[in-house]
Amino acid sequence: MIEVEGLTKRYDRTLAVDDISFHIRKGEVVGLLGPNGAGKTTTMKILTCYISATAGRASINGFDTFDDSLKVREQIGYLPESCPLYQDSDVVTYLNFCAEVRGIAPSKRKSAVERVVSDCDLGKVTRKVIGHLSKGYRQRVGMAQALLHDPAVLVLDEPTSGLDPNQIRDILRLIHSLGREKTVIHSTHILSEIEATSDRVLIINNGRIVAQGTPRELMAQSSGTTVFLTVRGENCTAQIASAPFTASAEKIADAADGFVRVAVRGAAERDVSVDLYRLAVEKGWLVSELRAESASLEEVFAQLTKG
Repeated sequence: MIEVEGLTKRYDRTLAVDDISFHIRKGEVVGLLGPNGAGKTTTMKILTCYISATAGRASINGFDTFDDSLKVREQIGYLPESCPLYQDSDVVTYLNFCAEVRGIAPSKRKSAVERVVSDCDLGKVTRKVIGHLSKGYRQRVGMAQALLHDPAVLVLDEPTSGLDPNQIRDILRLIHSLGREKTVIHSTHILSEIEATSDRVLIINNGRIVAQGTPRELMAQSSGTTVFLTVRGENCTAQIASAPFTASAEKIADAADGFVRVAVRGAAERDVSVDLYRLAVEKGWLVSELRAESASLEEVFAQLTKG
């Protein structure tokens, strides 16, 4: 559905996108995650034919973004970070204008507008002036114009930017719903949004893709699992540290009644909970806590993008 190979974009001496490649299958919701200035928006502008690449290629549903840009635009709906809306127009008039610009036949415009009004829950504001709407409703209007021609692919650049928590929840729910029928790529630097909506994540930093996979895969692959053990026994920390399954063991606190709390990382970054339990039984130690904790997506993001 979306194919990107060796994509590069330069602005004079600035390398905004640096030789990135990725593939997005039909029906996937993929989050493009990265800090501000990482290259997310530039990548999306190339995919939507807003700008051209310096090198490499990208195609949408088999159409090249350089050679077949008009065909590409027929395939996609685009919601930029700051969606340009006609502030003095009411919602229905604006959407009818967008339908006309999109080339939707006059006989089909009414049903197309009614469909996106329903999908984006705009029924209460159809006759209100866009400039008088809240930021959340204006974002919904922007989403509606992107959906008017029923595109196969949705490209959403920071779709929740500037919204309050309730509005964010509504937009994320809408993205999740749209992902059942369409291929969606959306950019953000908010980790909770990625976990709530995305089947797969591309982490981009300094113009390069530094990791990709499902949120669970990224958390598992990046930094392994830490097991927290609260235990009482003679010389237990040293014995845990010298065990063959241990990569590192560190006492992080003294608990009451002679217990100590130890953080243990397994060799080859595996979960060593069972090994620790067996060692405690063998040594006759008392255990009051045994808990495995994988790295959060936030920790993975920090590891991959720091500096």
